[in-house]
Amino acid sequence: MIDRPTDLFDREQEWQDLSNFAQFRASAPSLGIVYGRRRQGKSYLLRRAVKATGGLHVQALEEGRSAALARVGDAVALQRGLPKGVLQPRDWPEALHLLGSADGQAGPQRRLVVLDEFPYMLAHSPELPSALQQFIDEAGTTSTSGKPGIVVCGSALSVMTGLLTGSRALRGRAQLALVCKPFSLRQARQYWGIADLHLALVLHALIGGTPGYRDLLGDPPESLAGLGEWLARGILNPAHALFREAEYVLAEDPRIADRSLYHSLLDAISRGERTPSRIAGRLGRPEGALRHPLGLLQEAGFVEKTDDVLHQRRAIWTVADPIVRFAHLVLRPNLPQLEDRRALQVWQAAQATFATQILGPHFEHQCRLWVQNCAAEELLHRPVGTVGPATLSDAAGRAQVDLDVVALAPAGSGPQPMPQVVLIGEAKSGGTLRTLADLQRLERARTLVTATGRGDAAGAVLALFSRAGFDEALQRTAAQRRDVALIGLPQLFGEVEQGVASPAV
Repeated sequence: MIDRPTDLFDREQEWQDLSNFAQFRASAPSLGIVYGRRRQGKSYLLRRAVKATGGLHVQALEEGRSAALARVGDAVALQRGLPKGVLQPRDWPEALHLLGSADGQAGPQRRLVVLDEFPYMLAHSPELPSALQQFIDEAGTTSTSGKPGIVVCGSALSVMTGLLTGSRALRGRAQLALVCKPFSLRQARQYWGIADLHLALVLHALIGGTPGYRDLLGDPPESLAGLGEWLARGILNPAHALFREAEYVLAEDPRIADRSLYHSLLDAISRGERTPSRIAGRLGRPEGALRHPLGLLQEAGFVEKTDDVLHQRRAIWTVADPIVRFAHLVLRPNLPQLEDRRALQVWQAAQATFATQILGPHFEHQCRLWVQNCAAEELLHRPVGTVGPATLSDAAGRAQVDLDVVALAPAGSGPQPMPQVVLIGEAKSGGTLRTLADLQRLERARTLVTATGRGDAAGAVLALFSRAGFDEALQRTAAQRRDVALIGLPQLFGEVEQGVASPAV
């Protein structure tokens, strides 16, 4: 593994993947693709990998083809100690050969050559992927020494993921496809240095785990009491760089042309219209007409589609980026007031919207992520397969039962004719303690899952998730039962290892 820089927070797996790529020995230059939303630290990570391998980093700009080629020549000249303007590649095949022959430090790993913001290059040079394919294929027929690892990086997710699909020139050529995701709930809290668990959750619900936001927003407030003032100086301030962040990230994708349609879709999903029929109804359009734009938003990373765990063909849509959701629920509806610098009044008036349409859904999602990523080790002590929400019809009660968290055993883990349900959970982000009535409702849901034939839930753990905590009667009952788990913020943030029968604060 190449030496890890001391100023790199987390990103341990990403650094390991880059190290493996740099140490991969092959008869041709290796190709890697790195992508992720804006401000995830992709360039920060790659510049340090380039430095560690004696490689070369070329930052693309929104400029013409000739200027881009000149930029490559100047980058190689600088590395060789030559004057600017001496090396002038005429086309991309010549530029790639120049990059491939750039001098670098000797070492056991191959040099990394990074073409950053690759979509800018594609805008004026659509032939570049074919030139890369030709360079890789031709270089494989020569000596194996000095073959670089070429990394192309970009923020337009649909463009970057599309490089390797279908009959594209680079399909089958990449040894690395690395996505830089936002920090998780636990990582973000540590990165921001937040002691208050409630504040850490609220901040993550507002802006997510994008590391680049910390440099723009500065230190977080010390408590929830200071959150309004902090927001007023930051994302609720029309002069702040993040005030129009949702507009900027949408503009990154060149395939999103009709912005009004895509903003309407994001607005509908943000407001709780989670199924295709309800989204179409809100927009007044046929459901079939929205398949393509919804698919494009999904490819671009703005929305996520999950299936009802117990009804695999029921699609559920959610907004993936918290700051985009916040923009559609708070910023865009209140632009006149915010431009009049009435941020504190807007934030105060938005408390009900924040609680029900931002914090509530975000808390549910984080609970599902905890079950998916942590519950196998910290609670269930058995493997976990698919995790998601589910909806059941209670004929006897003449009601629909919404289950916030349902976890199945891994596929193929047994000969059961029905999916084996290992956990059923309910998540509440409100300020009231959970009670025995909540547990009784979950018990009814567990019986209903099996009775309706949707799954074998007889041995499922009943998990109550709460931001506020649990009353004493519920804690006493949970302490006496192995099939009941109380999961509060300490468990979600990893402050308490064991979730079963643990009182939450």
